[in-house]
Amino acid sequence: MTSQTALTPEFSWLGLTLLATALMWLPYVLDRFVRNGIGRTLGFGNAEIIQTAWATRAKAAHANAVENLVVFAPAVLIAHMMSVSTPLTMVAAEGYFVVRLAHYVVYLLGIPVLRTLSFLAGWAAQLVILGAIFRLI
Repeated sequence: MTSQTALTPEFSWLGLTLLATALMWLPYVLDRFVRNGIGRTLGFGNAEIIQTAWATRAKAAHANAVENLVVFAPAVLIAHMMSVSTPLTMVAAEGYFVVRLAHYVVYLLGIPVLRTLSFLAGWAAQLVILGAIFRLI
């Protein structure tokens, strides 16, 4: 017999965050295809890969999103396993998703101040969930 735990909103936002992060590579790889052709992009030939500045920033934003999943995903999973779900953690998980998408877009557009603010908002959302796990908030 198995027991089922209801999915929390935080868990759903984690799933959407994972999906968004999984798709963030598409724009910069498509840029490579357009600029270099599919063969060269896939590694045929020794020519240097040419990429636009926005695509280089998109790749960096994707890497940053992946790096931040190392904190966000386990925090949501641990909270779920501990049955920690509060109005504040729900808002934090949703906010994390929104600001990580914003971070990707403003990073891609090269807007440094908004990039930093959206990063910090995502970090704060992680701290809220971690704080709830440790019963600090």
